[in-house]
Amino acid sequence: MKILVTGGSGYVGSVLVPALLRQGYRVKVFDNLLFKQTSLLPHFINPLFEFVHGDVRDVHALARAVEDVDLIIHLAAIVGAPICSAHPELAEAVNYQGTVNLDSVRSSHQPIIYASTGSNYGKVDGICTEDTPLHPLSVYGQTKTKAEEHLKRSGNMIGFRFATAFGISPRLRLDLMPNDFALQALRVGNLIVYQKQVRRTFIHVTDMTRAFLHAIQHYEEMKNEIYNVGHERMNLTKEEVALLVKKFVNYYLHFAEIGSDPDQRDYEVSYEKIRSKGFETQVSMEEGIREVVSALKLLQPENPYSNISI
Repeated sequence: MKILVTGGSGYVGSVLVPALLRQGYRVKVFDNLLFKQTSLLPHFINPLFEFVHGDVRDVHALARAVEDVDLIIHLAAIVGAPICSAHPELAEAVNYQGTVNLDSVRSSHQPIIYASTGSNYGKVDGICTEDTPLHPLSVYGQTKTKAEEHLKRSGNMIGFRFATAFGISPRLRLDLMPNDFALQALRVGNLIVYQKQVRRTFIHVTDMTRAFLHAIQHYEEMKNEIYNVGHERMNLTKEEVALLVKKFVNYYLHFAEIGSDPDQRDYEVSYEKIRSKGFETQVSMEEGIREVVSALKLLQPENPYSNISI
């Protein structure tokens, strides 16, 4: 089987692509390298790997890319509320129109697995299931919701509404909340957390990869459905995440009632539907935080313009 991974050089793709190669799949990555990432360089020696430098806004490039593939994993996106709010036109063009472009050039016989997001829910009271009405509040959530709904109408798809990702990837992201908390604790020795009782639900990037592998292997029984992807035990408050970091880093933690989440995510999510299909996450929050802290120590993010230490 040959798999096209759009955005395959990104945070998730940089973990997913080598996992696909290890499983013996042929993999074609389609990516515009917006952040100049080089995370896939070790795989160019692999005869099962192919890289296409392209942009999902270019429908002709997409048409060429899908010609010889059996399945598509669609990761390409401008990810996160802050960057989408800063660049709303780009978010619309990539997250929504790019998905429409991809859908327009794929054959009806080419399955697509779409990386959607829990941000689609917006502000919700109670427990979110896949049937909970969507009220996205951020540009990010709105563009991803439109793309998901377009693919649902098109058919031959699986949609994954992922919890908030975290963990170490060759294409590292330090803006993700657990990763950022660990970085601040290590870099400056203190952290100010606002709205400490706000709940978020999390998933380690390796479990995101496992979810895609599971979907490929069980596509026929899972297709044409949307799934929340994560685990109830990973539904934690900001305070709980910060205190987990404190188990591995001695730092000053202060809680303040300032600021707000543009997605206004503060809810619990049910993952029973995907569990009924045989998938369950493996990495706990504590294991993931331990990994992040250990890895970030290697970055040595010191201020080069200080004479305090050598």
